Amino acid sequence: MGRVRKALGRPLGIGVLVLIVAAGGFGLYWFQPWKLWQDRTVEEALPVAAGTPSPGAETAKGTEGAEGASGTPSPAPGPKTLAAGELISHEHATSGTVKLVRLADGSHVVRLEKLDTSNGPDLRVWLTDAPVKEGVGGWRVFDDGRYVSLGKLKGNKGSQNYVVPQDVDLSRYSSVSIWCDRFDVSFGAAELARA
Repeated sequence: MGRVRKALGRPLGIGVLVLIVAAGGFGLYWFQPWKLWQDRTVEEALPVAAGTPSPGAETAKGTEGAEGASGTPSPAPGPKTLAAGELISHEHATSGTVKLVRLADGSHVVRLEKLDTSNGPDLRVWLTDAPVKEGVGGWRVFDDGRYVSLGKLKGNKGSQNYVVPQDVDLSRYSSVSIWCDRFDVSFGAAELARA
């Protein structure tokens, strides 16, 4: 009888051990806890037009041949801030400024300046129509209504640009969230006040 129990106990013990190791591996993949201690800093200049990394030759090229009423070249229109707001913390401590900027070519970018938040799995920058609420009540509201994902967060620190698709009606959106798509929670968000 004792031998039968020992024989049955070994496969069961090995099976439980395999399940524990598999669950641990999945948990590490899903939560990626090491990211909480890894910072990624990205510093981008404000572009002149969508797809250009920074002001430069494009500005000079755009002013050639453009003349004002007095016969002198008129400067090309520069980037214009349409709306801005300060990031508040939600699930993770988050700070920085968010700006909605119209570029010289008429395209738009959401610009994060002096961003400082935690790193995490599957972080996105969302343009949303949700009101920004402080505290736990504001953590999960951004996927309740209309939102547009502007892409993966490039870095959890620094200043970065996110191109807004041309077909987006900006009048329908009033806030920006640093959204963790894996856990459906906001790390931080900003209400956009029209400039």
